[in-house]
Amino acid sequence: MQELKKNIKEMLVKRLKLKMDPDAIKDDAPLFGEGDNGLGLDSIDALELVVGIQKEYGIVISDKAVAEKVLVNVNTIAEYVKTTKA
Repeated sequence: MQELKKNIKEMLVKRLKLKMDPDAIKDDAPLFGEGDNGLGLDSIDALELVVGIQKEYGIVISDKAVAEKVLVNVNTIAEYVKTTKA
């Protein structure tokens, strides 16, 4: 699971061109919205993230409600990938 989270963080930084070290992203840091410990991503980033998850893991997230539950933080993405790929 740690390896999966590490890969997700690397994908976030690479696909979204974030100017930060993947290790600096906390597993439970909110991806969206403004906040001191969040990444402050927006809707464009969300689309890029969905495409990234599809390319990296072969998982399609086509439902907005599912996306809202999955794209919360690194932990929720990792859990979704793990349970969907199983």
